[in-house]
Amino acid sequence: VQLQASGGGLVQAGGSLRLSCVVSGRTFSDYAVGWFRQAPGKEREFVGGISRWGGTTLYGDSAKGRFAISRDTAKNTVYLQMNSLKFEDTAVYFCAAERRDFGLETREHWYDYWGKGTLVTVSS
Repeated sequence: VQLQASGGGLVQAGGSLRLSCVVSGRTFSDYAVGWFRQAPGKEREFVGGISRWGGTTLYGDSAKGRFAISRDTAKNTVYLQMNSLKFEDTAVYFCAAERRDFGLETREHWYDYWGKGTLVTVSS
């Protein structure tokens, strides 16, 4: 399974950005997909994720109320819509996939496949 994240860039505080994660190589709907981020000098943290059929979404505390995750089966793509961005959202964002029948995990060690990150920089 290969994952390719894109959509990062420079945005002002209060602005919005949408990240995309294209999943290829295996059946897209077999996998739950999570988004993680890592800021300079900090550990990687769970941002949010979506189950294989899209019925379940979970968000980390920093993302609740501001971010939304969706998936498009026709495009093999998972999206992370980020609104009301803050300076502290600055980080490299990664998407990861886990083959899972139900639900999704928030802990990164459960994820088998990772894409290269995309950098999001929020200016204050």
